[in-house]
Amino acid sequence: IVGEISRLNEDPNVQGLALDLPESLYSSKVLNAVKPEKDVDGLSDANLGRLVRGDACDYLVPPTVCAVMELLEDLGGKSVLLVGASGAMGAALQSMLQREGAATLSFPTWKAPQLQTELHHVDVVVVGSTKASDVPVSWIKPGTTIINCSRGLLSEKDDCSQQKNHAAENAVRSLAVAMRMQNMVKTTERWIQSQQYRKWDLHCLKLQPLSPVPSDIEISRAQSPKAVDVLAKEIGLLTDEIEIYGQTKAKVRLSLLERLKNQPDGKYVLVAGITPTPLGEGKSTVTIGLVQALSAHLNINSFACLRQPSQGPTFGVKGGAAGGGYAQVIPMEEFNLHLTGDIHAITAANNLLAAAIDARILHENTQSDKALYNRLVPVVSGVRGFSAIQLARLRRLGINKTDPGTLTEEEINKFARLDIDPSTITWQRVVDTNDRFLRKITVGQANTEKGFVRQAQFDIAVASEIMAILALATSLQDMKERLGKMVVANDKKGEPVTAEDLGVTGALAVLMKDAIKPTLMQTLEGTPVFVHAGPFANIAHGNSSILADKIALKLVGEKGFVVTEAGFGADIGMEKFFNIKCRASGLVPSVVVLVATVRALKMHGGGPNVTAGAPLKKEYTEENLQLVADGCCNLQKQIQIAQLFGVPVVVALNVFKTDSPAEVDLVCEIAKQSGAFDAVPCNHWSAGGRGAVKLAQAVEKAASQKNSFKYLYSLELPIVEKIRIIAQKVYGAQDIELSPAAQSQVDRYTRQGFGNLPICMAKTHLSLSHQPERKGVPTGFILPISDVRASIGAGFIYPLVGTVSAEFNSITPLPLTQLDREVHFLF
Repeated sequence: IVGEISRLNEDPNVQGLALDLPESLYSSKVLNAVKPEKDVDGLSDANLGRLVRGDACDYLVPPTVCAVMELLEDLGGKSVLLVGASGAMGAALQSMLQREGAATLSFPTWKAPQLQTELHHVDVVVVGSTKASDVPVSWIKPGTTIINCSRGLLSEKDDCSQQKNHAAENAVRSLAVAMRMQNMVKTTERWIQSQQYRKWDLHCLKLQPLSPVPSDIEISRAQSPKAVDVLAKEIGLLTDEIEIYGQTKAKVRLSLLERLKNQPDGKYVLVAGITPTPLGEGKSTVTIGLVQALSAHLNINSFACLRQPSQGPTFGVKGGAAGGGYAQVIPMEEFNLHLTGDIHAITAANNLLAAAIDARILHENTQSDKALYNRLVPVVSGVRGFSAIQLARLRRLGINKTDPGTLTEEEINKFARLDIDPSTITWQRVVDTNDRFLRKITVGQANTEKGFVRQAQFDIAVASEIMAILALATSLQDMKERLGKMVVANDKKGEPVTAEDLGVTGALAVLMKDAIKPTLMQTLEGTPVFVHAGPFANIAHGNSSILADKIALKLVGEKGFVVTEAGFGADIGMEKFFNIKCRASGLVPSVVVLVATVRALKMHGGGPNVTAGAPLKKEYTEENLQLVADGCCNLQKQIQIAQLFGVPVVVALNVFKTDSPAEVDLVCEIAKQSGAFDAVPCNHWSAGGRGAVKLAQAVEKAASQKNSFKYLYSLELPIVEKIRIIAQKVYGAQDIELSPAAQSQVDRYTRQGFGNLPICMAKTHLSLSHQPERKGVPTGFILPISDVRASIGAGFIYPLVGTVSAEFNSITPLPLTQLDREVHFLF
């Protein structure tokens, strides 16, 4: 019984639970197994405690007690004797009777020595168990009101021939049934109210910022995070909606979207940036500081949605991506290392598909049509049949047959052979490590591969199209369909070959079944964060997942905020967020937070080169208002880009200790003059959420403004025209120039039916142009498109701009460094 109660407790479709059991089974263990919020009968200890304390509107009166109280009128000053009414029922009766002014006395059994005396004096007797045969009716004072509630509410029909007062018993039973129905209504009303927008009961963690600010790892390790199940409960997640990984991480199930489908979404905020220096300008830190300010300091429900970092950058020059200073996701080592294994799942799925491609080519090269067909459609237990994925392939080939024995030789040839052209294979193996010696490899050198040797390469795992699909999928079924559409090569006739053609879609989806669930973590101040997906911002769109955003938007409610980040500058990450991610999700952004730094603006104003790992030149550490003013042209351009999409912009100036007050004031003034809704200096790195309160207030005001969001281009336009619109309107190019190879690919994709996909430009992030050294706002340049590629499953075409972008997805070299220098804290 307890097991079944536990199952119903966790069923989100069950809002209340009533027990109808033999009287002997109403034990404390059974009664307390029911969740208090689902306890229709009001007999759990938690409910009784609230009833006895008199907590207004926070308890339910047991139905039988309700019935007794309904039958007894005007109890003030009367004496009431309870006989045989013990346990939860007796406690509830006694509490309610005393609340109505009655003097109560209770005997748990009919054997009490004072029973005869008390029966002769009281005004009311409430009987909770069958009267003993040796207790005569003459003991009861004439005119005494007797209420018999000794029978179960819905027990089987009893023989009442020996009961002198069975009419009264039936009145209690019938009334108790009605009162239980009333309790059911109250329980359902409570559940409905719980689904409405509410402020979270979020217990934020206290920060005590130190000066000077310690290292990120020291700050992270000094804070004690909440248990993730506690955080999940605080933000309204049900027990059966989370899968806990250790103490500080949990996967969130997609079933939540169905439960909250009628809940209005919160406000949707994108954090983007100006064209950055190689050091980065702190978008992740701003994202985290902003949600810490909203939730911990303004008491507004808010969620951060971040990308998961690759181990390539983590063990490389860049390092982790958990934020920094007092605006971090914690524990940072959990965030940066493995997390919940999503990237490993992507690696496994990607490499399974790569293995299937080479295996298929080998088998087709060494076997006859008949042998291939017999392997693809084997006889199992004497029966031969097509699988669902094979039937779908037959339909695509125009073969409308379901019996394997009826295919002609020509049809068998069409079905069994993909005829992959090895020179067109675009699907590479991946690994999430900076192993530079895998950038170019030769596969098939073993004798068992029978001379099928070809040049190939390893890419970094997060460059896999499967990562982009994970970020853009809107459901498990959508992910599966996208996986099937991935084009891995062309056949010898120039037609695309997909994962679906190879028959591996189901296997890929199974490997990704857990990776599709966002991971819940927390900030330094105990506010919630979703970490999910980590596509590159060049050959992919550079945003965290749609599913994480959608779930977060439901959890925060219509007055809450979800803050997510776009990779690189606004010209790249923000443009792709709007034109690719928002098209796929159907979500409409409320505000853009544009991150700027005095350091980056000085660089755009003509300052010396900024190099990662090298000390900053004096121009960046001393006040120079002219450099700042000249560099604000890049900030102005990025504001204008955001305005192309009709979304209000708030500029967040990430303040460094070397910035002078005059420089900070100058940037904020120019930003507001350039069309920003507001511009706010931020100190969250050194002060936590408190240092971003003004930014949070500005974002809250901006989100209430009229929003006229629109896409930059129509998908119906030709591929080249969509590229031209981005180049001219966003980058400021005079025009574009396609190489012959790029034009050939455009023609091929158009002919293959992929012309209506959005564009994902793979361009340097260090300049608005294709030349990293051109800072500020370059003009008059022709944007060269060296090649055009496609991620059909993810759903975009990605042109390669210039020469540098072609290698963006390859493995970067591991730096010459001692990797163990920051690992001591784990041991």
